[in-house]
Amino acid sequence: MTTRLNPITTPRHELRAEKARRNKEAALAAFIGKKAEIDEMLARLQALSADHFNCAPDEAGWAMVGTLEHYASLLKRITDSAFGEGEHAR
Repeated sequence: MTTRLNPITTPRHELRAEKARRNKEAALAAFIGKKAEIDEMLARLQALSADHFNCAPDEAGWAMVGTLEHYASLLKRITDSAFGEGEHAR
């Protein structure tokens, strides 16, 4: 447990520094949490892809192609944003 600084007896610059430190710690924790969330989604997608998106060869048809096209378009939006490509190109 952390102790909070007394705002009456603590100089302002120390209060600001403490607030900035707590804010940075909270941001780091949130970042790590979101990264773990993304890693889990990617692992699930990778496993689904390895299983051919639960599609047996005799079931492959245009409907499944459409589904994969939809998935690919959503992932393209993400990769374009992450890598500054497509409509996100600088």
